[in-house]
Amino acid sequence: MSKRKTGGTVEFIKTVFYAVVIAVVFRTVAFEPFNIPSGSMVPTLLIGDYVLVSKFSYGYSRYSMPFGPDLFSGRIFYSKPRRGDVAVFRLPRDPSVDYIKRIVGLPGDTVQMKGGQLYINGTEVKRVADGRYLYSGDGPPVEAQRYTETLPGGVSHPILKFGNNEPLDNTPAYKVPPGDVFAMGDNRDDSEDSRVMTAVGFIPIVNLVGRADLVFFSARPTAPWWEIWYWPFEIRWGRLLTVIH
Repeated sequence: MSKRKTGGTVEFIKTVFYAVVIAVVFRTVAFEPFNIPSGSMVPTLLIGDYVLVSKFSYGYSRYSMPFGPDLFSGRIFYSKPRRGDVAVFRLPRDPSVDYIKRIVGLPGDTVQMKGGQLYINGTEVKRVADGRYLYSGDGPPVEAQRYTETLPGGVSHPILKFGNNEPLDNTPAYKVPPGDVFAMGDNRDDSEDSRVMTAVGFIPIVNLVGRADLVFFSARPTAPWWEIWYWPFEIRWGRLLTVIH
């Protein structure tokens, strides 16, 4: 092999290596894309949404890095999560799994559901009916009631309810421990979240990956992947580059 060819191969390998390093650093310290696979955050997030998660929102923990290496404890450059944030976190019982929910309870808060209504620190959280919503998850479409809920602190966001006597509509009063948060899906009756202590439960702040800030792409594939002529019709053009509230 000539020196010219050898030099070209080395330069190519170096370029690929630098590109990988830059991508890993960017995903670790800036933004990371995530896909929404379930309907637990409808109507805020839809199945097939792709969101950008800001990794710097809460500072950095081991879970800010790929594979979550145990290099240090706690968080560095820590900023407190805020009530109302839509956050990606590592599931406490299985840190290889990412979940996305809305933070409704902060350390020291008491969170409870009574008759389908959310209570925080003993006070009923205000919600206002905002029309009907046709929800289609894994089965046939089902009509739900949409509400605008306003959390303590002023963050308003939509939620869905199918009724007020669903399995997670009446819970004990959960006291959020120091260093943890309590998160729920906006699709209140179709979300496995902190109300299910055996599955999710309280979320250690160290498990937070970041805050979901933007839907940068959205599609609901219905045709086989190779039928590319359908792709433009499957994109939800109106959701592209929408800010998450």
